[in-house]
Amino acid sequence: MTTPRPVLVVEHEKGCPAALFGQDLPAVTVVRPYLGDPLPDTLDDHAGLVVLGGEMAAWDDEVAPWLPAVRDLLARAVTGRVPTLGICLGAQLLALATGGEVGRGPRGPEVGLTEVTARPGTDPFFGAVAADLGTTRWTVRQSHGDAVLTLPPGAELLVTGNIYPHQGFRVGEAAWGVQYHPEVTADGFAAWVARGVAKGRVSDPDAVLGPVRAAEPAQQRLARAHAAAFVQQLPNQ
Repeated sequence: MTTPRPVLVVEHEKGCPAALFGQDLPAVTVVRPYLGDPLPDTLDDHAGLVVLGGEMAAWDDEVAPWLPAVRDLLARAVTGRVPTLGICLGAQLLALATGGEVGRGPRGPEVGLTEVTARPGTDPFFGAVAADLGTTRWTVRQSHGDAVLTLPPGAELLVTGNIYPHQGFRVGEAAWGVQYHPEVTADGFAAWVARGVAKGRVSDPDAVLGPVRAAEPAQQRLARAHAAAFVQQLPNQ
C-alpha cells in the first residue's frame, strides 16, 4: 500500500499551531523554521501546504529570516496547483508572494469576534465551507494588525468583512487565504490577548475574551468545516 503524502504545515511560532484545524487533517509534516527546521525546496513529496499565523509582518525578513523561503514555496504552490491554505500571516504571505500588497492595517488592529460574509459561487473551498455550515455568514476570531491591502493580480475575493474587506480569497486554481483564524482554541486566543494587553494593543481583555470563550463550540465547528473543505481539495492518494 502506498503511504499517503502528508500536508506540509509551516508554523512560525510556538503560540500559533494548527490546533483545531490541524486535528482534522490527514497525515501532516510540521516544519518549525523558527527552531531551525529547513523548508523543502519543492512540494513534490506533499499533498498540500498550510501556512499558519505569527506576530511578525509578512515582509519582516530580518526578524524572521525564513520568510523569503516561505513566500517562494507559496509562489511555487500556486504555479504547481498544489492545494494551499494561508491563515492570517499565511494569507498575507500568499498575497505578497503572488503580487499583492500587504501593509499595516489602516483601521488599526482587529481583535476578537467579527462576522464575515462569503460569496463563494462555485469556489470549491469556500463553497464547501458554506455548505457545511449551512450559511454564507459566519463568526470568526480575528487577531491581526496587518492586512492585505490589494489582492494579487487575478485573485478572487470570496469572503468580506466590515473592517477589513479581504477576509478570504483565492489565488490561481488551488490556493486560498483567510485573514481570520479558524484554527485557534479559546485558550490559545487568550494567550494572544494577554500579549496584546502587554503591548498596549488590547485595552479591555474581558470584553474580548468573554464572547470568544462563549463561542468555542461554534468555533470548533468552523474549524472542522474549513479543515474538511481543505481535505476535499487534496489529490486522491
